[in-house]
Amino acid sequence: MEKMVNLTIDNKQVQVPQGTTILKAAKSIGINIPTLCHYELKGQGVENRPGSCRVCVVEVEGRRNLAPACATDVMEGMVVKTHTMRVIMARRTVVDLLLSDHPADCLVCPQSGKCELQQLAIDLGLREVTYSGEQSSYKVDVSPAIIRDMNKCVMCRRCETVCNSLQTVGALSGINRGFTAVVGTAFEEKLADSTCVMCGQCVQACPVGALSEVDNTRQVMKAISDPKKKVIVQTAPAVRVALGEEFDMEPGSRVTGKMVAALRMMGFDYVFDTDFAADLTIMEEGTEMLGRISKYMNGDKSVKLPIMTSCCPGWVNFFERYYPDMLDIPSTAKSPMQMFGAIAKNYWAEKLGINREDLVVVSIMPCVAKKFECQRDEFKVNGNPDVDYSLTTRELAEMIKLLNINFSNLQEEDFDRPLGESTGAAVIFGATGGVIEAATRTAYEVFTGKTLDKVDFNELRGLDGVREATVDFNGTPIHIGIAHGLGNARKLLDKVREGKEFFHAIEIMACPGGCVGGAGQPYHHGDFSKVEKRLKAIYEEDKEKPIRKSHENPYIQQLYKEFLGEPCGEKAHHLLHTHYFDKSAVIEEVDE
Repeated sequence: MEKMVNLTIDNKQVQVPQGTTILKAAKSIGINIPTLCHYELKGQGVENRPGSCRVCVVEVEGRRNLAPACATDVMEGMVVKTHTMRVIMARRTVVDLLLSDHPADCLVCPQSGKCELQQLAIDLGLREVTYSGEQSSYKVDVSPAIIRDMNKCVMCRRCETVCNSLQTVGALSGINRGFTAVVGTAFEEKLADSTCVMCGQCVQACPVGALSEVDNTRQVMKAISDPKKKVIVQTAPAVRVALGEEFDMEPGSRVTGKMVAALRMMGFDYVFDTDFAADLTIMEEGTEMLGRISKYMNGDKSVKLPIMTSCCPGWVNFFERYYPDMLDIPSTAKSPMQMFGAIAKNYWAEKLGINREDLVVVSIMPCVAKKFECQRDEFKVNGNPDVDYSLTTRELAEMIKLLNINFSNLQEEDFDRPLGESTGAAVIFGATGGVIEAATRTAYEVFTGKTLDKVDFNELRGLDGVREATVDFNGTPIHIGIAHGLGNARKLLDKVREGKEFFHAIEIMACPGGCVGGAGQPYHHGDFSKVEKRLKAIYEEDKEKPIRKSHENPYIQQLYKEFLGEPCGEKAHHLLHTHYFDKSAVIEEVDE
């Protein structure tokens, strides 16, 4: 039986399990203690509690010094005071010192208005910086997806926690000592030259403006303003269940129709849906999956299994770097975003009667890594990318506000057709387990030749970091693995690599919860309940769709009939499939 501890916090009695921190004990009775370095993703096994920033200090009766609430466990009979004059003055001093070595460019900082340090200064009533002296000076590092401005780093090390504990990428770590201490890369390399996979979870965790996504809003506005260009936009499934948060709506609010209306008001010539390309992905990836599984079951043991999904660019970067010996296992299907771009530039441009160079394709994604993905050379034709710019959910919200669009009062509108029509299977791409469930809905009918009456595969759903399920294909068991978060992906892949586990298919997403927890989504600052509500909304939208199987999308059927031919055929393979590269780090020995 769990041992309970009794203590007093601000004259309130509280009983909590042994091992609970003062911070969590206080929160359980509604007492807020400010924090900066503490960061936790509940249910994901991630918690940063170094007690390094000292913003959460409290008085503990009988203890001479102040105690960091996030790193001090409760004790029987402990008496805690969280807001005495001594505590407040200590917190003010800590924040004052942080501000003394922090750039005063709040007006143009990407985190302005959402910065936790800024909010702390407001809450503590700081109106001037008392201390002065030398300030840190670091060169700003701009990668294809992420900007690192270590002049703004407050050494909370939350980015380091998610990079190492959640994602197991190890690109960031605390380096140097004293005044020169900072979170950086090995050998102080540029982020693009480090082991970083551009997943962006460090951006989601950063409390200040030290880490942010590359801002592409200016280029998009310039393209919309160019009369020589046709500018079209595609929107990912996870965006529609998170965008509302930027306009004070409840997490999980479904704003699909309002989002479409806003994009039209912004000046896009056509508003399409990445979900259309998600259905297309199922046709290609599902056909590839069934082809491999069928050959394997017919005795061809040389077939590469498990087939792994390839929709997530952070995950693709991860296996290219850390599992180069398994590059022939993932599906060669492009991501839905890139499939959409390929169809837009090669099919839709032709229908419009314009050159691909005059068609600008913009994507709205819950993801930071998509900015990197659309710049990969294999997704370009003579230097012209299939997808020109990728904006995060946050960037879209900023543009809507900039254009003074009253988002909450917009009347709902529908996507343009044909590239805006989709099924429920496409919608669930935004959730962990959703891609493989969507593939299963189609694969079952193709494999068995029977109609699937129950399309909800609940055994593939959930938020456990690593999940396994066996789906019955009319007497044939198909073993499926699922992981979200790259640390969980590593656990699963290591078992496969070592021959300890066998799967027919595996789905992996880089971000916790899948795309709904993407690094480009509205900041959740560790409140994973927001991600859970977005996840629930994804499945609600799926249930309301009149068609819930990708292969039944009439516009997908039309696309194959008049343009692509057949799934995984010559033309489809040329436009909709890709290849991977060995990006493992090479360490050369240097002769002394």
